[in-house]
Amino acid sequence: MASPEREGTPVLITEAAPSFEEQHAARKRKYAIMMGARIPCLILAMVFYETWWLALALIVLSVPLPWMAVLIANDRPPRKAEKPSRFAQEHRALEARDHHVIDG
Repeated sequence: MASPEREGTPVLITEAAPSFEEQHAARKRKYAIMMGARIPCLILAMVFYETWWLALALIVLSVPLPWMAVLIANDRPPRKAEKPSRFAQEHRALEARDHHVIDG
């Protein structure tokens, strides 16, 4: 039986985290986008080969993309740092009287 002061209050319900499949699909999508961005960089570097500084910049941009894609794809979302509000029960002493000590 619930206590009278608790009857009308709702129970704590937390927001559920995305499922493993949803997280995995999002990480695969991020990886595919970043690796897909590498191909146009290399193609544009070939197109602009006469402008050496632009071609070099595009190649330099495409070099760290696989490393960054793997790091981002393997990173899981951070945990929420929320403090849940818990039901605080009143603690009462079992016996409120003084206890006598027996000397030996």
